[in-house]
Amino acid sequence: MQYFQALKVGQKRVQASREYLNKLTNNKAMPALALRDTKSNVWEPVGEENHYAIVDESSGFVLTDTSGYIVSLCDKAGFSKAIVQGVSKELRDHLIEEFEKDKIPKFNGKVILPV
Repeated sequence: MQYFQALKVGQKRVQASREYLNKLTNNKAMPALALRDTKSNVWEPVGEENHYAIVDESSGFVLTDTSGYIVSLCDKAGFSKAIVQGVSKELRDHLIEEFEKDKIPKFNGKVILPV
């Protein structure tokens, strides 16, 4: 896929994920990655599917922001499409309930966050 074509598809997927996450977080979601890093010259958009991930220091990340968790909507490979930072434990628990109600599966691998 050509770069701009892949980017356009990825941006649409990021926007859809961000809109969903914004509904649950009072418009606090930020866009993340539109393209997958394939370590080659092949351009791929992030996947269409949504999985949720809760990122904290037990996930292998050193969080410099001590105000809470990061919640990510990512594709099946772990590429984040939309994120919310500074999520409290109470909001995290509420979001997990909403994701489960909406049948969004939990991502159990390594989440890829934007730098």
